[in-house]
Amino acid sequence: MSTPLSHFIKRSLTQTPLFHQHLSKRFASVANVRYIQSKAIIDKDISERYKEKLISKAKELGLKSAEELKETLKDKIESTKKELNKVDPLKELEDYEKAQKLKESIEKKKDLGPIDPSKSQTPFKTLDSFIDVGKFKDLNLQEMEMLWRLRFQKQEQSLAAIVPKDTFDRLYNNAKKFPNFVLPLPKENAEIEVTGGKGEGAPIEMHYVQWNFVGKDTTHCIITSLAEYKLHKEFARPHTSISFHNELAEAKDVVLMNGIVEKEASINMQESQLLLLNIQRFYGGLSHTQSEISKKRLELVEIFNTGKKTFDVEELISLAQSMEN
Repeated sequence: MSTPLSHFIKRSLTQTPLFHQHLSKRFASVANVRYIQSKAIIDKDISERYKEKLISKAKELGLKSAEELKETLKDKIESTKKELNKVDPLKELEDYEKAQKLKESIEKKKDLGPIDPSKSQTPFKTLDSFIDVGKFKDLNLQEMEMLWRLRFQKQEQSLAAIVPKDTFDRLYNNAKKFPNFVLPLPKENAEIEVTGGKGEGAPIEMHYVQWNFVGKDTTHCIITSLAEYKLHKEFARPHTSISFHNELAEAKDVVLMNGIVEKEASINMQESQLLLLNIQRFYGGLSHTQSEISKKRLELVEIFNTGKKTFDVEELISLAQSMEN
């Protein structure tokens, strides 16, 4: 019998087919972000807040100014700082436990490892790397889809789709403005548990989405577990890599998509498909007219990229899990 999480994933993929059922598959992992002020700013705030008290204390001790008081008590202040270690012990313990939990979670999973920065990067592949573009122009949509799928049939963990041009245009235009995002993935062994809202008690793993516009007719979308991205930063290896080729967009009104899910990744094909589905949902690729919920999804993408409001993780999870489009 399916688990509740796997049932949710299956239900999501069944109710909203990826790229209008043109996707074929081949079978052969938000941590909290804290904005930290610099020490200089914090010290200045503290000095301004307690300026009058410092002056009063200085006068009591027969000193002329708050600065003279600080200099007089410098040794005592440093001694007290060392004694208290300048931190909240409970907060430090909480941070340590979170770090340990994240570390253990990553160690238990298959770490794809960072990209070796010393190795030269292979130039990106354009559509003519896979097919004869001229001959494809003479095919009808059904023939094109069949041959495009066959092109990747022998490649394990591959994804292939024929994407309607209007769908891709909406994705592209929004991705150009907002190239990064995070998406939640229901996962039994996730390192982050949601404790509120519709996802109460459900294990959730966050994944980082990056759009790259590498060429005139080529767009890449890569997905990396947020835990791995935090560990390796720009050298984090994505578990899912997607390429969109729009060389035939004007002639055939479609964009060809291909991609791969790494065999050693901690997510499976079905989970990757759910992430791709939610990329469409949040980037406005599912409908010509925007519903209220689709507007909320796109607004959340904008907030994540611009920081114009506080990014609401609970709302993100709720919108990702909603079946409404």
